[in-house]
Amino acid sequence: MSNMHRIHWFDEQIRSGRYPNSSLLAREFEISRRQAQRDIEYMAATLRAPLVYMAKYRGYCYEDQTYRLPQLYMTEEEQRVLKYLAHRYRHYDYDRSDAVKRVAHLLERFTEEDSESEGIQEAFPSFSAAPRQLQYRELLSHAIKESRVVHMHYQDHEGERQFPFCPLGFVSRFNADYVAGYETDPLQNMLLRLEGVRRIRLSDERFVCDAAANQSIWERPLPVRKPFLAEILLLEICDADMWMGYRIRERKDRVHTIEFYDADTFEEHLFTSEWEELLAPKWLRQRLQNHIARMAARLDRTNGS
Repeated sequence: MSNMHRIHWFDEQIRSGRYPNSSLLAREFEISRRQAQRDIEYMAATLRAPLVYMAKYRGYCYEDQTYRLPQLYMTEEEQRVLKYLAHRYRHYDYDRSDAVKRVAHLLERFTEEDSESEGIQEAFPSFSAAPRQLQYRELLSHAIKESRVVHMHYQDHEGERQFPFCPLGFVSRFNADYVAGYETDPLQNMLLRLEGVRRIRLSDERFVCDAAANQSIWERPLPVRKPFLAEILLLEICDADMWMGYRIRERKDRVHTIEFYDADTFEEHLFTSEWEELLAPKWLRQRLQNHIARMAARLDRTNGS
């Protein structure tokens, strides 16, 4: 049960003049009183609810009766995107990581469910939240939960290939997402980038994971890399520290110096975001121009036929 459902219930109790408290909230939703008190504190600190405790009634009311909760309802797709972002922020391990992980905790509170009763730890990473990757994450999450072998169609620099794959979990590195697991024939540990997945089909075959044998997947250290820097003229000055998930190192008027670690993912981001001019680096400008030229050539062939 999301804490947003509890908060809406608490709000309705206040408006009905019932003076709810943490004990009543805990009893209604079968949660601990400590968790209930955190929900109330969240209403006051984050949602700016003008809560006042009335000792006479042993419960809360609103000091300002005109207060309204912000719109908190989300579609299932919106919740998946937030879970996706929460996972990425939770695994961020660079500058100001403590502050970023607090953001992850906040995002998770908007989508949290009773994971103890489900017995799973959900994960939906990636900043871009591409619909196809969301779908693959959902299928792989199901396969991981049930230890099911999947038939993987995958493409990388070696070309496209098909193989049976046993997924174990997800890893995020440098703004890109991977599924960790192992191939069965031949037996070998693998990290597959989600962007390289072309098609997934779940099979009825189950696998038994040897935790000791596959521990090396999780123990691989992250390489230390300095970020690439892109100078971009935006349509307007961005006052935040991040531009659509990418850190802004420096700004001079509308020229922003943006950090990125993965060129493929950042190039995709540039195709879907709004900006005015890419000033540097030269190699990234050339990369975009080549990509656009190839697309234009394919369109010309299509129009010619």
